[in-house]
Amino acid sequence: MSELVKVTLPDGSQKEAAKGTTILDFVKTQIGPGLAKAAYIAKLDGAPVDLSRPLDRDAKLEIVTTKNPEALEVARHDAAHVMASVVQKLYPGTQVTIGPAIEEGFYYDFARDTPFTPDDLEKIEKATNDAIKADVPFVREEISMDAALGLFEGMGEKYKVEIVKDIAAKGAKTLTLYKHGDWVDFCLGPHGPSTGKIGVVKLLNVAGAYWRGDAKNAMLQRIYGTTFFDKKELDAYLARLEEVKKRDHRKLGPALGLFAFHEWAPGAAFWLPHGTTLYNLLEEAMRRLVTKNGYLEVKTPLLFNKKLWEQSGHWGVYRENMFLVFDKESDQALPVEERLNMSLKPMNCPSHHLIYRMGKRSYRELPLRYFTVDVLHRNELSGSLGGLTRVRQFAQDDSHIYLAESQIPDEIQRIVDLMKIVYGAFGLEFSLKFSTRPTKPEDRIGDDALWDRAEGALRAALDRMGLPWELNPGDGAFYGPKIDFVVTDSLGRTWQTCTIQLDYAAPERFDLTYVGDDNTEHRPVVIHRAVYGSFERFIAILTEHYAGSFPTWLAPVQARIVTVSDRFDAWAREVQATLAGQGWRVEVDESSDTLGAKIRKAQLAKIPFTLVIGEKEVAAKAVAPRRHGGEDLKTMPLDAFAALMKKEATPPF
Repeated sequence: MSELVKVTLPDGSQKEAAKGTTILDFVKTQIGPGLAKAAYIAKLDGAPVDLSRPLDRDAKLEIVTTKNPEALEVARHDAAHVMASVVQKLYPGTQVTIGPAIEEGFYYDFARDTPFTPDDLEKIEKATNDAIKADVPFVREEISMDAALGLFEGMGEKYKVEIVKDIAAKGAKTLTLYKHGDWVDFCLGPHGPSTGKIGVVKLLNVAGAYWRGDAKNAMLQRIYGTTFFDKKELDAYLARLEEVKKRDHRKLGPALGLFAFHEWAPGAAFWLPHGTTLYNLLEEAMRRLVTKNGYLEVKTPLLFNKKLWEQSGHWGVYRENMFLVFDKESDQALPVEERLNMSLKPMNCPSHHLIYRMGKRSYRELPLRYFTVDVLHRNELSGSLGGLTRVRQFAQDDSHIYLAESQIPDEIQRIVDLMKIVYGAFGLEFSLKFSTRPTKPEDRIGDDALWDRAEGALRAALDRMGLPWELNPGDGAFYGPKIDFVVTDSLGRTWQTCTIQLDYAAPERFDLTYVGDDNTEHRPVVIHRAVYGSFERFIAILTEHYAGSFPTWLAPVQARIVTVSDRFDAWAREVQATLAGQGWRVEVDESSDTLGAKIRKAQLAKIPFTLVIGEKEVAAKAVAPRRHGGEDLKTMPLDAFAALMKKEATPPF
């Protein structure tokens, strides 16, 4: 008689199956053909697995169907495999590298001398969808590392060989392969049961990508694509993608005079006049808000000796991301490595700890809240840079709060209340993720007892607020757990913006203390927090969220005056002076263009109000405002428009 295993279903019920029965066969016979048809992968004791996996032990089983977002993510990785197999058949000699699923799609990187053309992309897309319809099963196999090296060396896949060697160097003994037809790749999986369940594939574009993101390595060709189970969903996604392209901050920013980049300063934005105004408005608004909430603004040096980073722990775990600098007075006989003993600061926290230590602290001062907008530098790989969302030079609305452990829940609530004010003003909804300690001990500082204490305190603060949150295991900072805020923009896209990090390690490393009400010294706790995150990234998000049409209070130019003819320029200049005197950002278009052309230019510049002035407006000492988008507010007295500006253009925080 066959040995039986117990399978626990999501509703708590249990069923028995012969040991070795595949999950798919179990579902067909024990649950029903409907679920089997909809199934894409499964979870066995919470771990994602293929439907072909055998049931070899008592376990909890969950079926992931095509209605589940997790299934779509797997399908996109499946699609990457199929596309890569098609590329190698259509273009012999092309080498494959990596092809992961990404948010809303997938990509695969190829090594090929001849660039892929739009016609190539169209041909690859058709062949990929044909291969999907062939409904070939995905087959999983585990082989030894030596066998894997032999396999990919024999195939001439030098990039795959390099990855396999790296995996072997980390101690792995086996490698998981997935085949469909005669094509093979390695990955952890899982994959769907066959290509036929993938859905519809659309290839989007080709881009250059350095091997492993390093400009010193070979340039590869990255084909981006996406897939959906339903063509209607694909069509809706493509329509949204067109809107995303229109809103791309990398195009809108320069077009609206916000920012630009230059090859001689890679990863650092040049803020143009309108962009500088926008930047300053955000900074001033945040400064007002935090000042009202008990924060003290500080500024610290940009350049520090490595001793600071050694004490903070950054020199050991973050050094490769820092810009290192020679000290002119260092011993010239020392190796270059040892002479690089200074660094531009990549974060503010260690320098704030030094300020805290510059005086004897009392419990009466706590919480002590430092705030800064200092410039930071991080040595990002050139291949990873992109617009304002990934840069080497940036600034944050950064704060470090020193407090007693008992004050953590109240302070976390205060910070979240600030988030609600700011994100509410921009119409951004947010959700929370609780990120715990990095998985590998070498990627974190502090012992497990310290991490247990920090994670327990942050979890308690989260639970006390009563807001829903998602666990994000292993994604904490190297010095402490954190709460990440994920905002949703007007197109439904999510962005990870600000963070609240709880740090028990820094007070130990910097010997931070305060004198308690018992007249003895105690360790404070440090909270790291930012609301915008980096100004650069937040401005990129806002630019796309508003499609460049910023709310009146934030618009670099709030109103532009246009005249029917130059006979009315005198009143236009008087209107400009009056409104500017009240603090509004108003300009006059004194060009020789026609009135229609002036209005169109103001609309293209996405200026909130265009004030038309003709004979009637001059006679009545009035203006005729038009909103961006075309709404005509009709002629109104200048005082009435000034009142409207006060209502709509006053900063909300």
